Amino acid sequence: MFELPPLPYDYNALEPYIDEATMRVHHLGHHQGYTNGLNAAIKGTCYENMTIDEILETIHVNETAIRNNGGGYWNHNLYWQIMSPDGGGEPEGKLAAAIRHDFGSFEKFKEAFKQAGLSRFGSGWTWLVSRHGKLDICTTPNQDNPLMKFTDCIGTPVLGMDVWEHAYYLKHQNKRGAYIDDFFHVINWKEVARRFEETLKK
Repeated sequence: MFELPPLPYDYNALEPYIDEATMRVHHLGHHQGYTNGLNAAIKGTCYENMTIDEILETIHVNETAIRNNGGGYWNHNLYWQIMSPDGGGEPEGKLAAAIRHDFGSFEKFKEAFKQAGLSRFGSGWTWLVSRHGKLDICTTPNQDNPLMKFTDCIGTPVLGMDVWEHAYYLKHQNKRGAYIDDFFHVINWKEVARRFEETLKK
C-alpha cells in the first residue's frame, strides 16, 4: 500500500508565492486522492508488489486508472521535493554549467521553461529532463510523466512543474504565467542538482 508522504515543510512555508490554502487542498485533497486511487487500481494485479517507478516503467498506455493515479502519485512526490521555502535564485555547479551549455544561459532556460508551461494545453506537467547528460524541456498531458515509455517526453525528470489549475487557481486564477513566475522563487535547486548529478552516474 502506498502512503501519502508528508510535506517537507509547513503548508504556509511557500508564502507568498504559493499560498497555504492551495497547498492544503493540493496535498491533502488531490495527492491523497491519487494515492487512494493508485492503491485501489493495483490491488490484486501484478503491480501490487512493485515500486512506483517499476509500475510506471511497465504499464501499458491503456491501463488508464494506474496510469492516471500512479502518475499523479509520483509526480506530486517529486513536486513537493523540488520546492523549498529557501528556494529560488539560480542553480550552481554541474547543473548550472549544463543549463548554460544546453540553453545558452539561465535566463534563456527560464524563458523556454515558462513558454513550455504556457503552451501545454489544458492540464499537465512541464519537465526538465536529463538524457545522457544533456538537458531538455518537455511537457506531458494530465498525470503522464517521462518514466512512462509511451510518452514523447524522454529522459529522467529532475524538475517538474504542475500546470493543472488546482496548483495555482486559488491564488493566481487563470494567470498561469504569474504562477510560473512565482514557482521560480521556490525551486529547490539543490535538490534538482542532486537529481541531475545522479543521472550522470548512470
